[in-house]
Amino acid sequence: MSLFLTVLGSSSATPTAFRYPSAYLLRSDRMKSLMLIDCGEGTQMQLRRNSVCMQKIEHIFISHLHGDHFFGLFGFIFSQNLLGRKAPLHIYAHKPLKELINNMLSVDGTQLQYEIVFHAIKDGNSTLLKTDRMIVKAFPLNHSIKTHGFVFTEQGPPYVLDKDFVNQYHPNKEWMERIKNGADYETEDGIVLPHAQITRKVDNLKSFAYCSDTAYSPDVVKKIKGVDLLYHEATFMHDLAAVATDKYHSTSQQAAEIAKAARVKKLLVGHFSARYKDINPLVNEAKEVFANTSPAIEGMVVKA
Repeated sequence: MSLFLTVLGSSSATPTAFRYPSAYLLRSDRMKSLMLIDCGEGTQMQLRRNSVCMQKIEHIFISHLHGDHFFGLFGFIFSQNLLGRKAPLHIYAHKPLKELINNMLSVDGTQLQYEIVFHAIKDGNSTLLKTDRMIVKAFPLNHSIKTHGFVFTEQGPPYVLDKDFVNQYHPNKEWMERIKNGADYETEDGIVLPHAQITRKVDNLKSFAYCSDTAYSPDVVKKIKGVDLLYHEATFMHDLAAVATDKYHSTSQQAAEIAKAARVKKLLVGHFSARYKDINPLVNEAKEVFANTSPAIEGMVVKA
């Protein structure tokens, strides 16, 4: 199985001519719907540029309530209504955002034709979403306002049924679930087909951690240990470490140190300050600590 992360916005507080504020789209082989992580200004345009069917976005996770991480949400909500959305939209964010959304709708007078299901992120650690295909957990980050990171982990049985077996024996739904969870299959004639003969092992289920705006914080290491893909903000180069600390942000070197300590497989750095026209120095600085580092660049798709 695989997770695919599309970069929609890699800039920090302000957009540049080439970089948009924070927004990332996550797709899983395990789910039909899509997940949006943060929704900065211009997210809708980026979704269109990347040929994303916005109706398939079922879950939106907002890390914190600084504008560069959620100002695009209001336009998205209105556009979905104009486009005839009927399916519920699940929004996971800190509680004040619910009031902002309600105020926006009240001022505009819009009656949504679909339901917004708001899930308030609690203080500390919590599980935001748990299905048989995906689990999403939130954990606190060290920023100037209440901010949470997220870990997305694919879920599912460790086995899938062999196609030849299914085509020959046509097992019903109950049998299929039992076999996926380890049972042998018994035919109507009483012949037992061993589990190993009628299944194949699923590839490793993947995980992705999103560390949005945060000062350097070793506390997050235990929350993201061993994930396949880590996104970690890298707003500044390390010569501005004091500035980063003062603004509750991280340097590219610090992001790499977190990745190394957590023994993740791949690091994606982003949230670059607008002062950097060329982001290669930030990426190279991170690579000196953690070799498997890539920059978040608008339009790129990263596979976990």
